[in-house]
Amino acid sequence: MKTLGIDIGSSFIKVSVYDAASGQCIAHVSMPETEMPITALKPAWAEQSPEMWWDNTKQAVIKAIRQCPQQALDIGAIGITYQMHGLVCLDRQGIPLRPAIIWCDSRAVDTGKTLEARLGEAYCRTHLLNSPGNFTASKLCWVKENEPEIFDKIHRVMLPGDYIGYRLSGEMNTTLSGLSEGIFWDFPNHRVSEEILAVSGISQDLLCPIVPAFGDQGRLLASVAAELGLKPGIPITYRAGDQPNNALSLNVMNPGEVAATAGTSGVVYGVTDRMTTDPLYRVNPFAHVNHTEKATRLGILLCINGTGILNSWLQKNIGGGKSYDQMNEEARLVPPGSEGLTIIPFGNGAERMLQNRETGSRMIGLNFNRHTQAHLFRASQEAVAFAFHYGMEAMKDTGITPTVIRAAHTNMFLSPVFRQILADVSGVSIDLYETDGSVGAAMGAATGAGFYSGTEEAGSKIKKIKQIEPSAERSSTLEAYDAWKSHLDNILNYL
Repeated sequence: MKTLGIDIGSSFIKVSVYDAASGQCIAHVSMPETEMPITALKPAWAEQSPEMWWDNTKQAVIKAIRQCPQQALDIGAIGITYQMHGLVCLDRQGIPLRPAIIWCDSRAVDTGKTLEARLGEAYCRTHLLNSPGNFTASKLCWVKENEPEIFDKIHRVMLPGDYIGYRLSGEMNTTLSGLSEGIFWDFPNHRVSEEILAVSGISQDLLCPIVPAFGDQGRLLASVAAELGLKPGIPITYRAGDQPNNALSLNVMNPGEVAATAGTSGVVYGVTDRMTTDPLYRVNPFAHVNHTEKATRLGILLCINGTGILNSWLQKNIGGGKSYDQMNEEARLVPPGSEGLTIIPFGNGAERMLQNRETGSRMIGLNFNRHTQAHLFRASQEAVAFAFHYGMEAMKDTGITPTVIRAAHTNMFLSPVFRQILADVSGVSIDLYETDGSVGAAMGAATGAGFYSGTEEAGSKIKKIKQIEPSAERSSTLEAYDAWKSHLDNILNYL
């Protein structure tokens, strides 16, 4: 069986054709050639056109099918993953009423705080309604309060993945996991949160019907199939946000297992069976793709804005044309602790794990007679790894103490220096896999279609390419982390 995986990112749309029997990706495409634009009409706003996602999805699918025309005839299921927390508003004709308000838009934080105050902090915490709320429910409430002429025309609200599923199948639906990421789900009562809808003045009729994350969610329209070069009627059998899907692609499904990514921003996503949340809201719980009323599976999400963007900034502004490989090689020659140079990496906006405080990025202890480019390269990778560990310490309050970290062999996890620092500071091994979001979506599709008996069999197909163990230099790295944390604490005390 072949499956099609679609990954709706904010920068690119990625598509994979996947052979479920062998676990091999046989075609992989990313569109467009340059990043999709994000519109910011005001500070802290971030919007994209849903039609732009759809156009690039079609182009990516067509291009992937052309890479393997014979295998494409056997595609039997479609899976979708997508950028989380977005808001798409559709009228009765299924046409977007405004650009989508995407994940990194923070206009609704104050709206979320108001909703929390109305419900009460204790209620929000015990019902796992994350706050402050730049999540989908708060964004919809913002539209209601600030764009009433648009709000009055809304027939359905969707997440980005729901919208692509609708364009493929004509079906308007969503998932439990998706509702939870929008803060629409009441975990203790296992239902849509009537309370959050009541305090925000939103009718439940605006929400799409719920379908399982794995299972038949609609079938490919004949008109769309003809345009894409696919058979009509192919079922959509899987849908999940990018971080739950990344966890699936790394076989992170059970309590204590942890997945990590380190692109422009960094994410740690751990699974717990405890119905709990962090009292300071530094990390956020969402329903994992295998969560049920009888078997709690929550994904605890740690998001760090300032990670790979620091490494990218150094390459562009300090690196003098050096490649990342060259930067990594120079960093490797510098001892742990970067001979007293410390970098605070949080230069990409307010950090949720710092309780939405904005420290800015800082260099501390820079010595003009001792430190070189190589020290900056090393210190930046230490800073990112230390930020990961700092956040994972907050995750312990939710019952997650990782014994292994699983990550795709991409972005900063391509760096041997970064991987080793993270293994040393956390004290756990790092397993690297050959996978990505669109492959994970294709795996999910095969599971939802019944080709795999479950996620365990799907996970057995993932190829592990490397394992990194904590090294003998771990004590030096821990000393450097303690110094880094002390500097960060001093900064936070003055904010």
